[in-house]
Amino acid sequence: MNRLYASLVWGSIAFASVPSIAQDQSQGQAPTPAPAKDAMHTLPEGFITATGRYEPINRIAGTVQIIHQDRIEKSTARSVAELLSENAVGFMSEWTPGQTSINIRGAQTEGQGRDFRSQVLVLINGHRAGTANVSKLSNADIQRIEIVRGPSSVVYGSQNMGGVINIILKNGRTAPGGFIEGSAGSWDLFEGQAQYGGVTKGGFDYYGGVASSTRGNYAIPGGKSEENTAWTRFSATGAFGYQFNENNRIDMTARTDGIYNAGFRGSAANIFAFDTRTNASFDISITGNTPDKVMNYFFQAYYVNDVDALNNPSPLSALNTIPNRTFTDYNRRQLDVLGTRFQPSFNVWKGNQLLVGIDWERSWLRSDRNRVGGAAVTQASPQDNNQTDNVFAFYLEDSQSLIDDRLVVRGGIRQTFGTTALDWTPYSPTLITGSTNYQVTTWMAGATFQATDWLGFRAGASTGFRAPTATELGANFTVTPIGTTIFGNPGLYAETAQQMEAGTTLTWDGGRFDAVVFQNTIANRISAVTASSVGGRTIQVYQNNPANIVVQGLEFQAEADLVRSFKLPFEESWNWKVFGNGYYNFKMVDYGAPAAAGTGMATRINQYGMDIGTQFGQTGTRIPWSFQLLGILRGPMWYNTEESLSPVFFPGQIRSTTVYQKDPFWIWKMRGEVEVYRGIKVFAAVNNIFNVNAHPIFIAQDQVPCVAIQANQNGACGTSMAGREFIMGFQFRF
Repeated sequence: MNRLYASLVWGSIAFASVPSIAQDQSQGQAPTPAPAKDAMHTLPEGFITATGRYEPINRIAGTVQIIHQDRIEKSTARSVAELLSENAVGFMSEWTPGQTSINIRGAQTEGQGRDFRSQVLVLINGHRAGTANVSKLSNADIQRIEIVRGPSSVVYGSQNMGGVINIILKNGRTAPGGFIEGSAGSWDLFEGQAQYGGVTKGGFDYYGGVASSTRGNYAIPGGKSEENTAWTRFSATGAFGYQFNENNRIDMTARTDGIYNAGFRGSAANIFAFDTRTNASFDISITGNTPDKVMNYFFQAYYVNDVDALNNPSPLSALNTIPNRTFTDYNRRQLDVLGTRFQPSFNVWKGNQLLVGIDWERSWLRSDRNRVGGAAVTQASPQDNNQTDNVFAFYLEDSQSLIDDRLVVRGGIRQTFGTTALDWTPYSPTLITGSTNYQVTTWMAGATFQATDWLGFRAGASTGFRAPTATELGANFTVTPIGTTIFGNPGLYAETAQQMEAGTTLTWDGGRFDAVVFQNTIANRISAVTASSVGGRTIQVYQNNPANIVVQGLEFQAEADLVRSFKLPFEESWNWKVFGNGYYNFKMVDYGAPAAAGTGMATRINQYGMDIGTQFGQTGTRIPWSFQLLGILRGPMWYNTEESLSPVFFPGQIRSTTVYQKDPFWIWKMRGEVEVYRGIKVFAAVNNIFNVNAHPIFIAQDQVPCVAIQANQNGACGTSMAGREFIMGFQFRF
């Protein structure tokens, strides 16, 4: 393995030069020899698939953050949202246990997690996940997560404005053997998962995993129960692979994930609302290379089914008159995605690799809605109009090594062609159906330079986009529940992002530090602009905002084995690691913010954030053990809240317009484990050690005095995050 690692770092990146690359590339894994029984095969440190192919991280002109398996296994996170929050990936809203939005470099996912309206792209095994709501995704079957900051490669299409989150699942090669875990904790928490995988002598490998968890209403500092915060989760994954011969391989993965009956404590503090959100996918990948290793190829076909079943009634809020209040407001949204991707790459000459890509994807969104309530309640159109999208894209990305592979220059261009059709939608009799064509060109360019064995530099520039939705384009209107009529605009441009960055990486025996400065400019933002407001009726039109959001900042990643780094006189069995990730946005300005907002600060983005942690313990002893302490800093954030705040505390508020600042706060977690017998561990954890009463986004927390207008809420004051939580469990490997 060491010889293979060295040859890939300093030699050619003809990554199909070993027999198992077909399966490994399709699942985002490094090429490895055929495994022996019970061997564990993971991606070698420093290798990624962020550019659509396997290559060393020191050749990438963009910034990539990797959450490795050891961090995932020692985390108490119950969803991908919590895991990303623990690693300071960016701003995490955590609206409810089943709904989280993300902001990376000023680009954000849509609050409901609709990926077709989001500026951050979420992938599973390299294909579109069908959702940007990572709260509905479980950690149980994840091998690692790669976060590409900014639109650093042209292999990605729409939604790639702030970055890409690629969730790479386990398979029989990366997770051989059996694993069982069970745990219980505060507020009736019960969790369990089971996995088993392996490789046969006939070239087959297989993996299966299931996980389920449930929790009741959590408590906030002071012991008060936070109503309607309970949830149930379930996930299952199956993977199968076959090595045809030395050069070719096929892989299949099927999975389902979801959160069920999750309470809604969000901007309306609604204790009567609950959601069920599921996501499932199937992908098949064929990978390999020609016998002469000149051409490598990757073909993937995939199907995704994403469902949000939302029941968000408003039975108490004084924002609606009594006859207009609802007891049931059920909105079901289903997105189906069918797509293919073909990516051949060619080793044209020494040090050169040309990647060619062709993508095709068809998706269709279907929604329905049912409302029951007072005498004046009638059926209304769903939150989303039905639409069908067809996308075709062609792209090239080339890299050339120079100066004994120390300098790598690369560039790429992508042309995306799309057709968005507005389809018939229930309870929308005036909807004018039709389709709109669009095309967008994006590009990237950059270089890396390995100055010494321990110091590297990189610089790059790139662009990304988000295509308008059918609702935004439609030349007709959508009626919202609060009496607003929104007209579509067929003349809309795609939202765009352009970023520049420059970074450096220091490596030493036992450690790595990476820092980068960047600027991301987000233009042509699509939003509904008020055209008139008469007699309680508001007319809005979708328009491109002529002013930009500009975010400039600094990001860092650090990890070190202190025993190796400082040559500490510890016994060989001792381990002591420190790690951290963070960012500071020294400029985050929304030049198109309305005057009524009261500030030009970009909203729903932390000015700074960080995670810092340490792990120490012993391995190779009679009773191995480890302990981890983790601190998460949520920095200041500016928020144009949807909450109806009390004029006593917040005079002059205009809902969803007036901006307020949220103060920073720390959350601390710890976890310890002991291997009591070979393959059997017991562990215990404490979350929110200091019992902090806070929330990353909401201003009105569940506290006295209540700073919200409680008459406008639906049964509660506000939303506080969970208080101090205790967890105990066991793990069994076989």
